[in-house]
Amino acid sequence: MPRFYITTAIDYANGDPHIGHALEKIGADVIARYKRATGHDVHFMIGMDEHGQKVAQTAAAQGTDAQAFTDLIAARFQETWSKLGLSHDQFIRTTTPHHKTGVQALIRRIAERNPDDFYERSYRGLYCVGCEAFKQPTDIVDGFCQLHPTRALEDVEERNWFFRLSRYTDFLRALITDNPHFIQPSSRRNEILGLLDQGLEDVSASRARLAWAVPFPLPLSTGETQGTYVWFDALPNYLTGTGFPDGDWDSRWPAQLHVIGKDITRFHVVIWPAMLQAAGLPLPDQVWAHGFVQLGGERFSKSAGVKLDLHEAIDRYGADAFRYVLLREVPFDGDGNFSWERFEERYTSDLANSLGNLASRAVAMVEKYRAGVVPEAPPADDENDDFTDIAAYHAALDGSRGWLLHEGLAAVARQVARANEYTQAMQPWQLAKDPANEQALDRVLASLIRRLGRLAVQLAPYMPERASVLWGTLGAPGRAGDVPSHALDRLTGSGWRVTKGIPLFPRPIPVDPTAG
Repeated sequence: MPRFYITTAIDYANGDPHIGHALEKIGADVIARYKRATGHDVHFMIGMDEHGQKVAQTAAAQGTDAQAFTDLIAARFQETWSKLGLSHDQFIRTTTPHHKTGVQALIRRIAERNPDDFYERSYRGLYCVGCEAFKQPTDIVDGFCQLHPTRALEDVEERNWFFRLSRYTDFLRALITDNPHFIQPSSRRNEILGLLDQGLEDVSASRARLAWAVPFPLPLSTGETQGTYVWFDALPNYLTGTGFPDGDWDSRWPAQLHVIGKDITRFHVVIWPAMLQAAGLPLPDQVWAHGFVQLGGERFSKSAGVKLDLHEAIDRYGADAFRYVLLREVPFDGDGNFSWERFEERYTSDLANSLGNLASRAVAMVEKYRAGVVPEAPPADDENDDFTDIAAYHAALDGSRGWLLHEGLAAVARQVARANEYTQAMQPWQLAKDPANEQALDRVLASLIRRLGRLAVQLAPYMPERASVLWGTLGAPGRAGDVPSHALDRLTGSGWRVTKGIPLFPRPIPVDPTAG
């Protein structure tokens, strides 16, 4: 069974989860579920990045210690991911003893293999606590970091350990140009190549006066012990999560896929592979950098006041509807907008009216005309077009063209539309009026149930709970999420016993504008 180790960025523990976090986690969950259904041994890891100056400052402002604060934040994140039905196998926290041991082991391994890669240096620069990074002039607009325009940059001067990142410029350029698959989508690759052309600067690996951190294992020449710079602590989580340096960690490493946001691409495709190369360790197969979710054209940002209550969005129509609408509206290879208006429209048109109504009508007709048992009948000619869309669905989710999850849902939507058009064209309620049309009616009803079965399997990675309900309503055996999605051409539906239940997607109740 082929192995597939997928990770997301670990979320920074300075506030509650937001819709940008949700986009990344839901997207990775869809990929993990799809890979399981196609026969892969999947390990899906998410987690929390809990060290750093920003966390310590936030905890202090709330009058608590950093560990108690991160415990609280980690619990909130885990509650949210449970509510969204994520199927992750592991939730890593960078405050755990094993992670700290693994980070220090990695740093020592680099120092032993390449003694010149770490060196002491005094440095002065503008530091963004929001990014936990020193900013270059090109990153600063009107005196502020582009990503955190409300946070004042700090003028920092200290003596640290530095990592000789500049040494790996040629290695990184060859990695990215010779292996276009490594960083996707291609627009992100072009950005990194442009960064390499500008020349890489060495990066701080430790920070002075940083108590809330993994202790850096190499003391300065003065004997001072510093804290590990947060990115040298956070990035190795993908490795320490395998058990590194103990046991059979190399049975899982390297990761097949890191799913991250585009704002941290350079850390994952420049600093992280350079660290691994310096340590003599295998590199991850691919980094996928998705875009941002925007509200009214603005990026969601707590610090900038652009936010949406994530739990309210989930509760409006349920987790599965939220998962569907978010990935239908926001392309997974670029930026996209989210709005309540589009949420309502997409839920009503795609789910309640199209898929929900199709399922309700088909099941009701099988109950009425065939006592609830799906008849045996050959496929309708019109079903052939579905398999063209099923091929497009696979191409959107199997990684061969990138991870274009929105295209997978578009392929599903075309199949739903075609099934509704087929129903209207064939009018089975009219066929049922004439006994001479028994075979034609059997063929239509069997075709509709087959289509719905295939749709349930394809939607299982996106909407696991609702797909399971649909699958059960059709009387299909087992679970929709366990059906091999590459075997949909063998799904017949013959003999299934349908059961009419509650609507899959209840229509929203109109709001009375005159209500107080």
